[in-house]
Amino acid sequence: MRPELLNPLFTEITALKGVGNALAKPLERLGLARMVDLAFHLPTGWVERKRVSALSHEDVGQIIITTLTATDYRAGGSSRAPFRVVAQDEAGNIVTLVYFGKNSGWPRKLFPLGEPRLVSGKLEAWSDQLQIIHPDHVEPLNSDHDVKLREPVYPLSEGLTNARMNDLIAQALERAPELPEWIDASVLGSHHWKGWRDALLTVHATPESREARRRLAYDEIFSGQLALMLVRAASRKRKAQPIQPTGRLRDAVKLPFDPTGAQRRSVMEIDGDIAQSAPMLRLLQGDVGSGKTWVALMALLGAVESGMQAAMLAPTEILARQHYETLRGMLSGVPVNIAILTGRDKGKTREATLMGLADGSIDILVGTHAIFQEAVTYKNLGLVVIDEQHRFGVNQRVMLAQKARLNPHMLVMTATPIPRTLTLTYYGDMEVSRLDEMPPGRQPIKTLVMSIDKLDEVVDGLGRHIAAGGQAYWVCPLVEESEVSDQAAAEARAEALKMRFGDRIALVHGRMKGHEKDAVMERFASGQASVLVATTVIEVGVDVPNATLMIIEGADRFGLAQLHQLRGRVGRGDKASTCLLLRGNALSETARARLALMRETNDGFLIAEEDLRLRGAGDYLGTRQSGEQKFRLAGDEDISDLIDMARDDARLLVERDGGLDSERGKAARHCLYLFERDAAVGLLKGG
Repeated sequence: MRPELLNPLFTEITALKGVGNALAKPLERLGLARMVDLAFHLPTGWVERKRVSALSHEDVGQIIITTLTATDYRAGGSSRAPFRVVAQDEAGNIVTLVYFGKNSGWPRKLFPLGEPRLVSGKLEAWSDQLQIIHPDHVEPLNSDHDVKLREPVYPLSEGLTNARMNDLIAQALERAPELPEWIDASVLGSHHWKGWRDALLTVHATPESREARRRLAYDEIFSGQLALMLVRAASRKRKAQPIQPTGRLRDAVKLPFDPTGAQRRSVMEIDGDIAQSAPMLRLLQGDVGSGKTWVALMALLGAVESGMQAAMLAPTEILARQHYETLRGMLSGVPVNIAILTGRDKGKTREATLMGLADGSIDILVGTHAIFQEAVTYKNLGLVVIDEQHRFGVNQRVMLAQKARLNPHMLVMTATPIPRTLTLTYYGDMEVSRLDEMPPGRQPIKTLVMSIDKLDEVVDGLGRHIAAGGQAYWVCPLVEESEVSDQAAAEARAEALKMRFGDRIALVHGRMKGHEKDAVMERFASGQASVLVATTVIEVGVDVPNATLMIIEGADRFGLAQLHQLRGRVGRGDKASTCLLLRGNALSETARARLALMRETNDGFLIAEEDLRLRGAGDYLGTRQSGEQKFRLAGDEDISDLIDMARDDARLLVERDGGLDSERGKAARHCLYLFERDAAVGLLKGG
C-alpha cells in the first residue's frame, strides 16, 4: 500500500483548478495524468524578461514586460491574414500586436479598446515599426496572475501554453510533501545535495541547476537499483529444484560444428547455477550469430535430463515459430517431446498441448506470452528461457515463475549487445554470461553506404543478385512514429519492385495477421520469393541462410543497434553477404557517424557502446519496444556517472542497513513508490 504521505502526488490531474476534458487531452499526449507526472515534467530552459515603461528599438530581440493600451483594431483582408491590435505604452510609443490564425473576437476580448493591459512578449521590428507577435502573457492590471521576470520553459503539446503549464506545475508542486531522506548520509554529504523536495522545487525554479537535477536523477536510478536488489534478495530466499544434467540427451545432439569456447563457458556457468537450490537468474548476451540457441538448448535439455519440464518464451509469434523449428532440427534423433503454444493455437491442437503439459508428456514448450496464461499448467516446470528480455517486464517474469511448484530457474537471452552501464540499469538483478566469440566459418558481412539518388543502380544490382539465385531483404524506414507509415513505405516499395520483378517480391509488415506473416515467411524461406520487402518486423527471429543481401532504405533514420540487428539477418550461411545502407542527402553529424561505424565494424558490443554515446540510454532499446520503464529524470550522462554509486548505495541498504524495515529502509519505500518501483516491495513480502 502506498505511503499516505504520497497520496496527494498520485491524485488525478483533473483535480487541479481549471483542468477539464479540453485541457486533459493535450496533457495526456504528454503523458501527464497525475500530479507526480507534472512534478517530474522538468523544464528544458527558461525565459528572461525585461520590464520596461517605454518601448525602444534598443530592446528589439528581447522579451519585455510593459503596460499597453489598445487604440485600434486592424483585421486582414482574408481569414488567413493576421489580425493586428494597435497599442501604445505609457509614454505614447506605438506597437502592433500580431495574431495569426485567430478570429478577431479573441484578440478583441484580450485587448478592449482604452483599457491598459500588462503584456509580455518578444519585441521585434518590421521596417521602422515595433511589433510583438503572439504575446505570451496579456493580463489586466489588477489580475492575480503575476508575469515573472524569469520563467521556466516546458515541453508542450498543441492546445497548451507555457503560461498554463507553469500554472499547473506550480499547483502540483504545492502538493509535493517533505519526504524522509533515503540516500546514505555519506553520499548526500559528498555531493552537497539538497533534500528531495528542495531539489524538485529548485529544478523548476532554476532549470540550469545541475546539482538539483543530478539529485533527482540519482533518486530515480537508486529506486531502480534498489528494486532489482530486493527482487534478487527475495529470489535467494525462494527455493528451486536443483538440476543435475546427466549428458544423456545433450550428448545425442549432433551438430555440424564444434561449440566455441564462449559457448562452453556459458553452459558451465549455467550448470553451476542450476545445480543450486536457489533459482538461477542469468542473462545470456550474444551478438547475432554467436550461438545463443545452442546454449539455450543445453540448458533446456539439462532440465529434461533431471526429470523436469522446460519452457522457452519468445516475444513474437514469428520468433517463437522460428525457435521451435530450429530446436526441432537440432533435436533430430534425440528422444525429446517438444511442442509450441501461441495465441493462434486453438481447439484440439491447443487442448492436446495443454494436456501434454499437465501430464508431463511434453518435455519442452516453446511459445509466446500464451505459455504463462491461467489455463496453462505444468506437471513439473524446472527451467524457463526468455528470449529478448527487454520486451518483457518483471511482472511477466513473476507470472511465469508461479507456474512451477518451486521457482523455476530462469535464463534470459538478448541478441542486442548491451554496454555494461545498461546491463546494470536493466538487468542488475542477474548474473551475466557473454558470448563474445563467433562460430568458425561465419564470414563478416560487407557493409556499403550509398545515396538514395543511386536507387536505380541498386535495383539493377538487385536484379543481378536474383538472376544468380540469391535472395534479399529490403527494409523500409519508419517515416513517422506510427506503424501505419512504415507499413505504407513498405507497401509502396513492394509495388515498385513488383513492376520490375513480378511475383518474386513478397511483403511483410507488423499489421498483418499471424497466419499471413507465416505464409509470406514460408514463401521466402522456401525460395519461392526472392525479395522480402519488410518493416522492422524482421529485426529479430528470421533465419534464411540463402538470403545474402540486405538493403536498408533510409538507413540514416535508424539507430545503430537496430541497424546492426537488421544486418544480422544476412550472413547466416557459408556464403559471403552484403548489407547496403541507403541514406538520404541531408545527414546530421550523428547519422553520418552511425553509418561510418556500421561500415567499419561488425562488432556488436563496440556498436552498442557507440550507440549509447550517440543516442543516450533512454532511447537505447528503441521507441517501439516495451517492458522496461523509461527514465523520466535521468539522462544518459547521469546513468553513466551515477549507476555504480546508486547500486552500491542500494546494496548497503539491503545488506548492511537492515533493508526496508530499517529507518532508512522505511524512507526508501517512499522512493520506490514515488518512482513506481513498488512491485519490488510486494515481491519481497511474497517471498
